[in-house]
Amino acid sequence: MSFNAQTQSEKRYLKVAETREVAPGSGKTVYANGRQLALFNLNGVFYAISDGCPHRGAPLSEGILKDDKVLCAWHCFDFNLKTGACELVPGLCVETYEVKVEGDAILVLC
Repeated sequence: MSFNAQTQSEKRYLKVAETREVAPGSGKTVYANGRQLALFNLNGVFYAISDGCPHRGAPLSEGILKDDKVLCAWHCFDFNLKTGACELVPGLCVETYEVKVEGDAILVLC
């Protein structure tokens, strides 16, 4: 285990935004526990993934939502919002984060 790695018991839900800040079909850059995340609203369901595309570092929060994926705005690599997997390049993936909504608050587990 690396020095900065957290066990599941050390993780906690942190507020990253309010629901009104992320319109349906859009994304937003948020920060939690020193990490830059991409937060998406897909038909009223919120998803969080690492914000940097592993290909060239593009902000995925600026990508285009299509079905249950975000397409990188720079080179169109596709990342599944639920799994983080890239269909275009199977070995490429991003980290996903558990999200919950309490009232108007969007919380991410990290």
